[in-house]
Amino acid sequence: MSEMLEAAKLFFDACETGKGWDLCKIYCHPEASFSAQAGALAEITTLEDYCQWMQDFFTPVPDAHYELKFFAADEGRSAVTAVAVFHGTQTGSGGPVPPTGKTVAADYAYYMEFDQGRIKHMTKIWNDGFSLEQLGWA
Repeated sequence: MSEMLEAAKLFFDACETGKGWDLCKIYCHPEASFSAQAGALAEITTLEDYCQWMQDFFTPVPDAHYELKFFAADEGRSAVTAVAVFHGTQTGSGGPVPPTGKTVAADYAYYMEFDQGRIKHMTKIWNDGFSLEQLGWA
């Protein structure tokens, strides 16, 4: 396995299990950027802030977990793509509404661009409206 693919897998798991920036940052450039065409993430422009957002998500949805569907590297483009389904139930406080007991099963993808072995930019592709509706938040 390439070093880039290994770093991407370790980052993906740390981010998607709510470990936060302290663990995720070892796989990223300090000023790594972030983008997503999703209203819930509209204000987030750095990978550090996205990792914090993911960590915070585990307060209202403490059983959150992912089901990995695809993971591959394009060595020529210095990029890695991951496709997964995010699962969880809002049983904790801290969401936009009191605990709903509703579940989410959200398809999403990460596109991670690398430079010198570290992530320099990540794009998340996610239908936030559908996910938030499943949780009873929209």
